[in-house]
Amino acid sequence: MRLNSYIADCGVTSRRKADELIQQGRVMVNNKVITSMGYKINSFKDKVFVDGERINLSQPVYYLLNKPKGYVSTVSDDKGRPTVIELIRTHIKIFPVGRLDYDTTGVLLLTNNGDFNQAMTHPSNNIKREYDVKLDKILSQDDEEKLLKGVFIEGGRGTFLTVTYPTNNKKAPTVVSSEGRNHFVKNMFKALGYTVTALHRRSFGFLTVKDLPEGSYRELTQRELKLVNRILNNKR
Repeated sequence: MRLNSYIADCGVTSRRKADELIQQGRVMVNNKVITSMGYKINSFKDKVFVDGERINLSQPVYYLLNKPKGYVSTVSDDKGRPTVIELIRTHIKIFPVGRLDYDTTGVLLLTNNGDFNQAMTHPSNNIKREYDVKLDKILSQDDEEKLLKGVFIEGGRGTFLTVTYPTNNKKAPTVVSSEGRNHFVKNMFKALGYTVTALHRRSFGFLTVKDLPEGSYRELTQRELKLVNRILNNKR
């Protein structure tokens, strides 16, 4: 993760102010003064000092939220809209892992662990996401095949790994993708002339919101934390 992000995540100051500290030569990594703005560290191995005092991240925390509609997946919002952070009762500074649209519901992770965030969202890790979709019209067989073979949208070609119909309703497919681009599912259908009227993320990697009411959250279980550690160990 970037050094300025690490300093901010430790609660020392904002990311912008952290850049100033770095420029002023007040930050050391492994006993070496760092003045490069884009410098990256391994938060598990590197030792970071600000004004001679070592700083550390808080103990990693992981929350699973069944996101309701009407919340933005950011820490703050310049339009004054409610954020998902407001749904979690904690004194620890956390942030969402990736994003769900304002009107999208379902699985959303929140953490204070930047490395976990990167591991879960980086395209090279191919973390699968499963979505329940509602469309304005029936999905044709031809278009289903196009979604599986590849559709060109903003940001390049996109594909779904699977398209199924758990309720046997051609207006309500369930799709699986390893893509994390903003508005990806909506843009895929939009490219073929469909409008997504409702979108629910059923799962993200090994996590689901089964038995978790909309708007509710919980900490990850010990079993899930073991899987988190496995992901982080693979990243390293």
